Amino acid sequence: MRSTSGGPRVLLRRLREVMAEKVSAQDRLDKIVVLIAANMVAEVCSTYVLRHDGTLELYATEGLNREAVHQTVLKADEGLVGLVASEATALNLSDAQSHPAFSYRPETGEEIYHSFLGVPILRAGNTLGVLVVQNRAHRTYVEEEVEALQTTAMVMAEMIASGELSALAKPGAEPAARHSIHLEGSILSEGIALGHVVLHEPRVVITNYIAEDVPKELKRLDTALAKLRADLDRMLERGDVADGGEHRDVLEAYRMFANDHGWSRRLSDAVATGITAEAAVERVQSDTRARMLRSTDHYLRERLHDLEDLGHRLMRQLMGHDHAPSREQLPDNAILIARAMGPAALLDYDRKRLRGLVLEEGTANSHVAIIARALGIPAVGEVENAVGIADPNDAIIVDGTSGSIYIRPSSEVESAYAERVRFRARRQAQYRELRDKPSVSKDGQAVELLLNAGLVIDLPHIEDTGCSGIGLFRTELQFMVGHSLPRAGDQLSLYRTVLDAAGDKPVTFRTLDIGGDKALPYMETITEENPALGWRAIRLGLDRPGLLRSQIRALLRAGGGRALKIMFPMVSVVDEFDQAKVMVERELTYLRQHGHSLPERVDIGTMVEVPALLYQLDELLTRVDFLSVGSNDLFQFMFAVDRGNSRVSERFDSHSAPILRALRDIAAKANAAKVPISLCGEMASQPLGALALLAMGYRSLSLSATAHGPVKALILDLDIARATAVMQPLLDAPSGSVSIRDKLKDFAEAEGLSL
Repeated sequence: MRSTSGGPRVLLRRLREVMAEKVSAQDRLDKIVVLIAANMVAEVCSTYVLRHDGTLELYATEGLNREAVHQTVLKADEGLVGLVASEATALNLSDAQSHPAFSYRPETGEEIYHSFLGVPILRAGNTLGVLVVQNRAHRTYVEEEVEALQTTAMVMAEMIASGELSALAKPGAEPAARHSIHLEGSILSEGIALGHVVLHEPRVVITNYIAEDVPKELKRLDTALAKLRADLDRMLERGDVADGGEHRDVLEAYRMFANDHGWSRRLSDAVATGITAEAAVERVQSDTRARMLRSTDHYLRERLHDLEDLGHRLMRQLMGHDHAPSREQLPDNAILIARAMGPAALLDYDRKRLRGLVLEEGTANSHVAIIARALGIPAVGEVENAVGIADPNDAIIVDGTSGSIYIRPSSEVESAYAERVRFRARRQAQYRELRDKPSVSKDGQAVELLLNAGLVIDLPHIEDTGCSGIGLFRTELQFMVGHSLPRAGDQLSLYRTVLDAAGDKPVTFRTLDIGGDKALPYMETITEENPALGWRAIRLGLDRPGLLRSQIRALLRAGGGRALKIMFPMVSVVDEFDQAKVMVERELTYLRQHGHSLPERVDIGTMVEVPALLYQLDELLTRVDFLSVGSNDLFQFMFAVDRGNSRVSERFDSHSAPILRALRDIAAKANAAKVPISLCGEMASQPLGALALLAMGYRSLSLSATAHGPVKALILDLDIARATAVMQPLLDAPSGSVSIRDKLKDFAEAEGLSL
């Protein structure tokens, strides 16, 4: 084996000295390539930096023509350097010129060099550049030399990512690592936020790459791995972890990777090159991420998340760091970025400092999105590789109106969005002026605007919006954000707080809608092929009556001396409603016998969200005190689409004839039976959706807090009779013959309505 001059440890020590010198960025780069060439006994060492346009620019060289620096630019797929960058893997050749990807650039003078070793400069799996050494002799570089160059590339990645090289770039040719990035995702919560990046699981900053004592570092690594494996074993063996369910599957995957000999061997091999245990984790994780991000295998890309989470856990074991910044550490105007997040984790952050949210996963109907909307935080989901692209404290813009995010935005983009924020603030001020105005249409028809809520943080919106009451209080959120099952006293306290905040305004409490995709981490779950169609909501409540009885009792006690409205979710057949209603009657009897104060009035209703109920409305309307349409689930079930699956959730138009006809029929039958009916799905919170609903006979809508202003402004300017006259023929026309959405937009524009 051919040894390098001093080995990687000597190289890294000298490299650290160069990094600490107070010199210009170009001088530092020039010193680095000279140092690498000398240490590796190479006749050439060159650094290429990836530019924002995808090309690679020669930034420094020892051995090639110095005049080629900042002049030689390669396309992303050009030459051996381009191959290393695009494949994100090392390339080791004894005769570079015979390789089919070799590209001759006469200005560099490299035609006399035959051997070639190129390694990607990687950070969080992203290619920032390429580091190359060359020699005249035909030879293959040994493993020790490859490791030395890869380790050096890790240090250079931090230099590039810091933005130090930006001063060397020509205008329009800045390094990709610090250039402005525009990404598209899906809208989770509307609004616009300008702030700075905070990573939910921040990358641990490595301050020491060099192992002073390799055996000691190997022991540190082995100890951390053993503790990681033991922690996972304990989590799986604890009694509060169910025998089945997605959360256990994740932990099982973690344990499988943690015990994988290949993974641990790669970590040990990296330490053996002379780097610290944490630097080894960083290198192995970055290399793995780079390969998996370029894979077309969906399964492998899914496993990447498991492996990354495991790597974060191991890194925290080694460094002794917490997983997230504390509330006190959160900076002002924080924009949170995470791969995925539960609702409880979001609520852990200081709302006064949190301005926005970006997720790699998550759809508009995910639980964390519901919480984001409740908090009034703009949020965008399905942003690929957001965690890997952004760095802490980067400037960022989250546009929850279009699903766009801008990382390190240009001054022009930032200025334009700042003006949009000011405009939205003026618009919100105008909406606030409408707060106390009666919600009556232009042609004199009264419309009841209610509030969707589910947490104590929602309650101030009752006053802020001037709403007529709470049309949907999601009681399951209290269960979802907690770490254990809420006690009866906790439920009673929450329900009393809600009723006290509402005063004389009505509140409709929906009983627990858990199960399916709303699994509680502290409860046993079952694996189902189609969880949205499975054991959830009223089905779970009737099968586990103790849980439902406890909640009903807390609701009835909280409603003592005042009016109370209880609504059951996911009712599919009338008999389910009858059984649930009997449960309410029994609890009333129990409270009466034990001397408790009873509600003055108890209205019992149901959600209409299962298509089967559409064909039982005549029977149902003789039994219920009110109905509320859940348009989100009704749309999902009617079109057989998973609303959490981005591939199909947008496939069908929520304003198409089939769903609108169903909504019209529900309203017509309820109105004819003189049974109060409302709609509490997301459709009501969109001005265009509200327009369609009003035109079909709905006079009670339950909205998100932020939607009250826009929807009320629409109502005040709307002639509902004219809208109905336009809407009815559209619904009766053959499906697909016209776009109802487009026709409604045309009507709104002609009437001067703001959507």
